[in-house]
Formats: sequence, structure tokens, C-alpha cells
Amino acid sequence: MTKRGIFAPGAARRFATATRQKGLKRMAEMLEVRWHGRGGQGVKTASYLVAESALSLGKFVQAFPEFGPERAGAPVRAYTRVSDHPIRRHYPITNPDVVVIVDASLIGQVNMVEGMKQEGIVIVNTEDSPAEVRQRLGLKGGKVFTIPATKIALETIKRAIPNAPMLGAFVRATGILDIDAVKKDVHAKFSKRFRPDVVEGNLKALERAYEEVKSE
Repeated sequence: MTKRGIFAPGAARRFATATRQKGLKRMAEMLEVRWHGRGGQGVKTASYLVAESALSLGKFVQAFPEFGPERAGAPVRAYTRVSDHPIRRHYPITNPDVVVIVDASLIGQVNMVEGMKQEGIVIVNTEDSPAEVRQRLGLKGGKVFTIPATKIALETIKRAIPNAPMLGAFVRATGILDIDAVKKDVHAKFSKRFRPDVVEGNLKALERAYEEVKSE
């Protein structure tokens, strides 16, 4: 892992042409994900976990954050790339396949879906319906997924850190990762830093979000 993030090799294989029912209809050879949230919500951690799980499948990956003022609550962006081939791009993602909005209060402050591909996916942490979010974003195409990630986090982890449930929603929405493999990666990473009850809470949050995410 470099200062900018993860730049790691894997076996070159083509992505499957189809994903799960509610995922992307077709994957490009490189998937680009842009994450929007606030400091303290675990945005960078979620972006890295996606990359690490894809790496375990033999993909080339890249993940790095982009910070504004380094304080809790300040807007944060992070980026994840997953590819069949070595990644030559080392700059922020401007045309994402997937946009993950970890804090819905950011909607309206900036254009969250700017540059998103027409067939792209948006995943939002909110208790609103996908139709309501689509209207707020002014989005005509693509797929919209919603999950009350903060609520799930409070009920399972007892803290308003929504990155684990957002990761579960991401796995279900895109279909590019296996939920059991992701749970294994999360357990391995979090077990080094947190108490067993906190690890278990994060796994429950991830699994709940995977099952409860809604789409339109």
C-alpha cells in the first residue's frame, strides 16, 4: 500500500458478462467507483475493503482517498478501481460506473452523479425510497439503490459509522464480489483492530444491508 492507496497486481481474467439480478448488466474491463461521505464515516475504509476483496479474486485494484479539511464531518471522497489488467490511471475518477453516497446530506451541495455513466449505479445511505432519491439527484438513467446504513449501524454496532452496511449494499447492487468472501475479509481486517463484539456487529451490519437494500 502506498501513500496514495492500493496498487496491487492479480491474475488477468475477463469480468463475467452478467452480474446478479440487481447489479450491472455488463461489466467493463475496469470498474470505477467514486465514494462520497464525511470524515469519520469510514469512507476510505470501505473503498479499500472493496479493493482488497477484489484483489483476493485475482483482480488488479487501486484505491485512494481525496481529503478536504482533515476533520470529522468534512466532505471526503474516495476512489476504487478494479480491473482485469494493470491500472495505468492514477487520478481521481470523473466518469464512475458506481457512485456511493455515504452521507445523503451532501446531495444538493455538489452534483454527486456528475460524469456518471448512463448505465451506472448509485447507492445512497438514506431511509428514503429509491424513487425519491432519483428525483433529488435529477437522475434519469441508471439504477438507484438505497439502504438506511446509519440506522443499521446504530442497531448493530451501536455507533453511527455506516461503512460496513454500505459495503453490504455495494456487494448486492453490483454483484462483483461474493458476500461470504467479503465477510471473511472484513473479519480478518477488523479482528486486528477491534473487540470481538465490534467485529461481530460489523458483520451483522454488512449482512443486513446486503439483504435489505432496495432498488429502482
